Amino acid sequence: MTPWLHLVGIGDGGLATLPPDAARSLAEAEIVFGGARHLAMLPGDHPAERRPWRSPFADSAADILAARGRRAVVLATGDPSWFGPARWLREVLAPGEFTVLPAPSAFSLAAARLGWALEDVRCLSVHGRPLEAIAPDLRDGARLLVLSEDGTTPARLAAWASERGFGPSRLHVLEHMGGEGERLRACRADAFDLGEVAALNTIALECAAGEGTRAHSTAPGLPDDAFRHDGKMTKRTLRALALAALEPMPGQLLWDVGAGCGSISVEWLRAAPGGRALAIEPHEARRAMIAENARNLAPHGLEIVPARAPDAFAGLPAPDAVFLGGGLTDGLFPGAFGALKPGGRLVAHAVTLESEAILLALHEVHGGELLRAGVSTAEPVGPYRGWRASMPVTHWHITKQALP
Repeated sequence: MTPWLHLVGIGDGGLATLPPDAARSLAEAEIVFGGARHLAMLPGDHPAERRPWRSPFADSAADILAARGRRAVVLATGDPSWFGPARWLREVLAPGEFTVLPAPSAFSLAAARLGWALEDVRCLSVHGRPLEAIAPDLRDGARLLVLSEDGTTPARLAAWASERGFGPSRLHVLEHMGGEGERLRACRADAFDLGEVAALNTIALECAAGEGTRAHSTAPGLPDDAFRHDGKMTKRTLRALALAALEPMPGQLLWDVGAGCGSISVEWLRAAPGGRALAIEPHEARRAMIAENARNLAPHGLEIVPARAPDAFAGLPAPDAVFLGGGLTDGLFPGAFGALKPGGRLVAHAVTLESEAILLALHEVHGGELLRAGVSTAEPVGPYRGWRASMPVTHWHITKQALP
């Protein structure tokens, strides 16, 4: 298939900096899509029809499809495959219908200006996203490159990072990289004083935690007090066990059935880049806790389903993993396991004798791994210490076999 649409990346230097293949595609275009800033770069005598993006952005899909068969160009900033329209176009068009002609990305330019090794940096974006989107990556010693929303973003990010205990972090603001107005300035996050910042900017953050600042690993098993909860949650040790059996993988979907405060969903998202989680929870107060915990610990990929299982399963996308932890009852397993993709993992926890009886019966029929976990913690007993046991939990996990 010959591509009919070319996705052209533009640097801050404008159309004059386009390489020959990108310049030729633009010169031959019958229709050009892009934001107002990019379309304004076209010379007045360019014969192409100009089509600005609609709001919301997804509404432009119909315009793209209507242009099929014409010579079309989409203009974007830098490398369109880095937080640009390339990913979205892949969902709209068939493979081979378009080609990407990138300019250097803001991340590549920033790393070059700062002398950073790009493979050691986390590349993120808060363009159209909350600042909390970078929360999982805010760790002592980390280096972050962040695409800004606008000129106010550096000051807001500096204040947000300072509030979270990362005031000593070194914050670099790189404006109009590759253009005539290029500028690089830096300061401590808790002493931000850079004045007016151009709307087109990228932030580089050298994360440094202040004394006593608490940061969390992405490894499963966050402390229980990292979450807002009402006591009804999968505790740390059992949560780590459940996540190990669920095997979070990039881009995969979890059903967290009876999500409680959302601790399993949150840890799944922290461990699975680009992953998604559906937190199925019928109680409004707990749904509020899920939303708060997600904002603080895993801002992307979580959807809260305000319904009771198994009725909630109808119409949901097929999961790669399922956790049944919100009080196992008859009728939950068939719908969850039936929806699970081949090769998917299902984990169930039981505390009551009635729930344990259900797991014993399921294990007898389906196999899998069944174990009982009991955790004891050292607590004061007068002037001494003793072991205080929590209620034992029966853990069952099974992998759904692929069809022959």
